[in-house]
Amino acid sequence: MTDLSASARDHLWMHFTRLSSYEQSPVPVIVKGDGPYIWDSAGKRYLDGLSGLYVVNAGHGRTEIAEAAARQASTLGYFPVWSYAHPAAIELAERLSTLTPGDLNRVFFTSGGSEAVESAWKLARQYHKVTGNPHKFKIISRNIAYHGTTMGALSITGIPSIRTPFEPLVPGAVKVPNTNFYRATEHADNLDEFGRWAADAIAQTIEIEGPETVAAVILEPVQNSGGSFPPPPGYFQRVREICDENNVLLISDEVICAFGRLGEYFAANRYGYVPDIITCAKGLTSGYAPLGAMIASERLVEPFLSGENSFSHGITFGGHPVSSAVALANLDIFEKEDLNGNVQRNQAAFRATLDKLADLPIVGDVRGDGYFYALELVKDKATKETFNDDEAERLLRGFLSGALYEQGLHCRADDRGDPVIQLAPPLICDQSHFDEIEGILRSVLTEAWSRL
Repeated sequence: MTDLSASARDHLWMHFTRLSSYEQSPVPVIVKGDGPYIWDSAGKRYLDGLSGLYVVNAGHGRTEIAEAAARQASTLGYFPVWSYAHPAAIELAERLSTLTPGDLNRVFFTSGGSEAVESAWKLARQYHKVTGNPHKFKIISRNIAYHGTTMGALSITGIPSIRTPFEPLVPGAVKVPNTNFYRATEHADNLDEFGRWAADAIAQTIEIEGPETVAAVILEPVQNSGGSFPPPPGYFQRVREICDENNVLLISDEVICAFGRLGEYFAANRYGYVPDIITCAKGLTSGYAPLGAMIASERLVEPFLSGENSFSHGITFGGHPVSSAVALANLDIFEKEDLNGNVQRNQAAFRATLDKLADLPIVGDVRGDGYFYALELVKDKATKETFNDDEAERLLRGFLSGALYEQGLHCRADDRGDPVIQLAPPLICDQSHFDEIEGILRSVLTEAWSRL
């Protein structure tokens, strides 16, 4: 197995990875997963506190999902949904349409989340063109929000450090404030007023840009990048009003938040709003095969149902038969084991367990919802003073990432914004796993503070 690590170092170009990190140390090789746990090539077990990458919602080692993939592959391994259809994609699209809010009934399959976001912006642009608004091409997203890595999705993304190497990007992406109440400078003493202010910033931006130029607003229900920012009360209802007033489409980017992460199939249902488009991926298959989707309302499909209009977009592996069969088997598990209900029943206990860590001097904030949380790390809790770039580098990459892994917890230490530790365990987890997460975090964060 040592040869695997050496081969990975020499030949595998790992994503978002400093390859220099492995010049002197071995590449970790994960060889097995079962339930909420994973094992490396040396046989050591880790609690997967990030569900792989917000993906393995149903847990690892689900043989029924693997068997569904094998059955489909033995019948029809591949066929495109370009002017043709096949049973697995048809059944999955119909099933998803019964779970979405409102009349979001038309499913455009992709290979993953970035492609779903790319598809949504393209649909928004073309929809406005075919309905007589050809100058509506811009899209509004939030600061620090991550929406993907294809050129359009990257342009929508609000993280300068991953945008600048690829500039110039696609024009028309405009940024507004996010809902990080912990770092609020406006209405910092009133969450409701802060939420109204953050939503109204979208209205002001539309007015500044010109409503005749803005095609869509794209928002995650809980923003991941920066550390799990939940929406304040009434935020999405106000954003929906703003979009309706300006003939702007509302895109709910649920690549992470859908399929149980917040205790519902779709997070828009949890927060009580109906978008025009939902983008999703990750938990749709629990990661057992690549698949994403852009789900559109009947209003957006209508101009393409007659005449010569067609959505001028397609993806070779979108709606792949094997991936679609995997998604159906995954949804069967959701129903059979009531995974959404498990999150709803245990989310308060997860929050309460993480809140125990607030007694540590390095933990400034605990925030999130469902099974989707972040701990923000600070130098001074009283003043909320954060770490400078060099300190964050030493803290996150120099110590925390390796120490958490060594202690048997796979999670994410991140500084796309202020330094945070991000947690998103599989939806099958219970109090015993929450306690394990808390114990490891307490030990490692206590040592981190002593090293500062």
